[in-house]
Amino acid sequence: MCNLYTMTATVDELRRLFGGFEGDTVNLSPFDEIYPGRTAPMLRRDQGGALRLDMMTWGFPGPVAAKGRPVTNVRNLDSPFWRSALGNVDRGCIVPVTRFCEWSAKADPATKRKVKHWFGMHEAHDPLFAFAGLWRPGAKDGSDEDGSNGPFMAFLTCDANATVGAIHPKAMPVMLRPADALGWLTHDRDSACALAIPFADADMVRLEL
Repeated sequence: MCNLYTMTATVDELRRLFGGFEGDTVNLSPFDEIYPGRTAPMLRRDQGGALRLDMMTWGFPGPVAAKGRPVTNVRNLDSPFWRSALGNVDRGCIVPVTRFCEWSAKADPATKRKVKHWFGMHEAHDPLFAFAGLWRPGAKDGSDEDGSNGPFMAFLTCDANATVGAIHPKAMPVMLRPADALGWLTHDRDSACALAIPFADADMVRLEL
């Protein structure tokens, strides 16, 4: 489960790779470490079909069964929890990313803490890519019953490839190249499920930081 990523691209870099968009784009500070519950930039289509840059809280408010914990990753595409969003093309979004983290399974013997392992695009490619995401509005007053501010977003995960699986074998985010990302915004449920496949190992690396 990916619960930490980075987005350090500028507005100009986002426009260069994803095309023109609307929204509050005067300035966009680097997001060095994005954790669940924090706001982060994402791109979606508005009701008129225009591409918009919006800020959203990472993590759908969780169901009662999950004790209200935010749900950050879309793993089970057949779950009723995601059914309405997956079936509604207007709920698709793309989440710009420059790298993401998976934690080691075991703690470091010296520090007693799990170790961060970062992943990103191979140096032959632009470092910016996207996660295939879903979003939902908050309550009418701008927040949900638990007080968290909406709107909210989460992103799809899939089986891990060999690169990510060496650290976290259970799953990895669904990664999209910029050239393919806008196509996600026209998804239907079948195409969403078809996209939920491991990213090519040859096109990504574990980063040495």
